[in-house]
Amino acid sequence: QQSNVTSYGATAVAIITLEAFAGMWINALLVCVLCIDWVKKKTLNSNEKILLLLGCSRFCYLCFSWIYCSLSIIYPNYLYVHPTFQLIVFFQSFFNCSSLWVSACLCVFYCIKIANFRNSLFVYLKLTTDRIVPWLLLASVLSALAIGIIAYDIADTKLGHNRNSTGQGSFSKVSGKMDENFFHTYFIYGFGFVTSFTAVICSALLVLFSLWRHKCKMQKNSMNSPSMEAHIKAMKSILSFFIMYSINFMFLILSLIPSTKEENYVVFLSLLFLYAFPGVHSLILIFSNPKLENTLISILSCVKCK
Repeated sequence: QQSNVTSYGATAVAIITLEAFAGMWINALLVCVLCIDWVKKKTLNSNEKILLLLGCSRFCYLCFSWIYCSLSIIYPNYLYVHPTFQLIVFFQSFFNCSSLWVSACLCVFYCIKIANFRNSLFVYLKLTTDRIVPWLLLASVLSALAIGIIAYDIADTKLGHNRNSTGQGSFSKVSGKMDENFFHTYFIYGFGFVTSFTAVICSALLVLFSLWRHKCKMQKNSMNSPSMEAHIKAMKSILSFFIMYSINFMFLILSLIPSTKEENYVVFLSLLFLYAFPGVHSLILIFSNPKLENTLISILSCVKCK
């Protein structure tokens, strides 16, 4: 098969490739620093375990997303070679849902560690957080695996109905069929977004309420507390999740808008943000962690010197 790429397609592949590789580099840095620290200390705390799994999930998600995007634009008919499309959908769904739920676990972790409530359940969770986190991460991975299997089955069923009728059609026809097939997996993505987004909203509200109570208490006693800074730092991190998730969900909805045009600029802009989200948010997490931030600065300074 010969590639028949338009200037629009070439531009899309170039920009998305730049975003995907930048995101993979950022998440690879996150994973490498944590793994080196793991080897040195022989252990990882709960926060580092969550960040490690999150970095791995986002790296793999960007890798398979870039493969799908490149094939769908440059060699779209290759996606009809069984089981190329099914496997890409499986891995995309698995790693995307895994990263969403693991990032939600990070928000819940911040909330439990920072917020101060006298509720017996909340106190119990605060005392047993380090034992609960591995089970939460395992549940997130297993749930994402189940979603990936369902997505694979949907892709295999839908693609089987039109594999023989497609032939060597044009890019617009093939991508249109791909979008129709892939549309069903967006419902699965929607489930992952809703559950993780709900956890982020609840965590943000609880930390905000705890911060407000703590501030009122400190004003009455006319004193400052280090806990106030911890509350504010956690609130900034969770708010970054909330803002990024909101924008990400909006662009996910925009990418579902059907179009018969080959040059669908709305979907293109949506994909630009969807591919930028894993890298940009991981970069925010790096700059919120002094150890990761210093490592990144040292690497950039070495590159600049060379």
